Amino acid sequence: MNGSTLPEDVLRDAPSYTPRPHELADLELLLSGAYTPLTGFLGRADLTALTRRGRLADGTPWPVPVTLEIPAEMAQVLDLADAGGRTVVLTDPEGAPVAALDVTDAWPSADGLWGVGGSVQRLGDGGHGPFQRLRRTPEEVRTLLPPGRVLGVIADRPLHRPQLAQIAHAARTLAAHLLIMIPVSGPGPDGLPPEALVRAVFAARDRMPPATIVAVPLLPRGDEMRDALLRARVAAAYGVTHVLSTGDLLSGAGLRVLVPRDLAYDNRDGQWRWREDIPPRNRRLALPPAEIADLLDRGFPLPEWHTPPAVAKELVRVRPPRRHRGLVVFFTGFSGSGKSTVARGLADHLRERGERTITLLDGDVVRRELSAGLGFSRADRDANVRRIGWVAAEIARHRGMAVACPIAPYTAARTAARRMAADAGAGFVLVHVATPLEVCEQRDRKGLYARARAGQLRGMTGIDDPYEEPADAELTLDTSAMTVPEAVELVMAHLVENGWVEPKLG
Repeated sequence: MNGSTLPEDVLRDAPSYTPRPHELADLELLLSGAYTPLTGFLGRADLTALTRRGRLADGTPWPVPVTLEIPAEMAQVLDLADAGGRTVVLTDPEGAPVAALDVTDAWPSADGLWGVGGSVQRLGDGGHGPFQRLRRTPEEVRTLLPPGRVLGVIADRPLHRPQLAQIAHAARTLAAHLLIMIPVSGPGPDGLPPEALVRAVFAARDRMPPATIVAVPLLPRGDEMRDALLRARVAAAYGVTHVLSTGDLLSGAGLRVLVPRDLAYDNRDGQWRWREDIPPRNRRLALPPAEIADLLDRGFPLPEWHTPPAVAKELVRVRPPRRHRGLVVFFTGFSGSGKSTVARGLADHLRERGERTITLLDGDVVRRELSAGLGFSRADRDANVRRIGWVAAEIARHRGMAVACPIAPYTAARTAARRMAADAGAGFVLVHVATPLEVCEQRDRKGLYARARAGQLRGMTGIDDPYEEPADAELTLDTSAMTVPEAVELVMAHLVENGWVEPKLG
């Protein structure tokens, strides 16, 4: 439903909140009717019944919890007994209102958050972003489908020739219309941005049977069984009668699930057939995703026998060779460890080579220019590192190289920086400058350790604030055991070896 029938004063006075990405995806599916019969986020009665029996409180089968959490201080001011005092306006990441939530249940969950349940009502005229024309509601899609069987395919990866052959065979066998559903709420399992995945699927359209293509905000929840059951429910809402599965045999929502046999390429006539029907000497197996990614990373062409040229072209556009792709080199370590010196040396060396556009994000400079006003509490340190991570990811999104060197003492913030780079389609190299604390104290160029030991400075990493050593660093350096040029050379060797920088000839 578009628009709103809520009184203006209710909307004006209601608190607003931007849900997390997976909650926003659920919200869009609720508003579109793809989660029918649900009309909102689940309350405690439904969640308890779902945990115990796999059904909602009224006995309706449902596969997964659909939940929302809001800050505790917001939940505690709601008056659940007053229909005019329990509304929360849910917004998109830009702050535009998306829906009104009528909170009828609220309870403390964890980490300063409360779970809330209640029905949702759309505000405004829908969302924005690439390929909005494909984000049709289930009702709109069902009116477009011809009568009879509908084969649903959830295309969370690009469609190469083996997948296209499986789809064509299944549609022909069932005499079914094809409905391609593309998840668009975040990067797919191959790391492709949603808009790139849509383009890649459309690039294969001339090799499919007649198809209806829709974009659906589905996000994986980390439970393969529940993900499959939820996808089946959503597919059924769009009018699908049969689902083509590429994994285990899973069913749900009354759908028939087809599990295709493995295909292989027959080099005798260039056709894809059931693998066991081809003599081993004439058989080529489908390339696994890791091999496809490796070919793209190294700049090698995807073989035409496996990938249609139009699909390969889209994949090369979004995933160019590593030497041309954006990259974040993220140094972390104690103050005085030498990370800034090595980072500057690396940036200077790369600038001399002239192959890359280099941006150095020094911790002190960033604090002065980007994070002025932040202190050194854990929350402020996290905010500083996340800001650096965001700026670095945006640089890398546009094929530049960002070299960042904050202390970044906390694992969660470093992980967030890595995720932002991945979401931008960029690489991420974490360099732990693991110079011992006692060496850093001896250097103490800024006098910070002396002040911390004298009690004049609080929150000093390594003294009265912890440093969480990274377990996922691609490279570890100790500048007490090597010179700065040697450290820079080690980082350069890693970048060259992994394809991020061209090897220097001669």
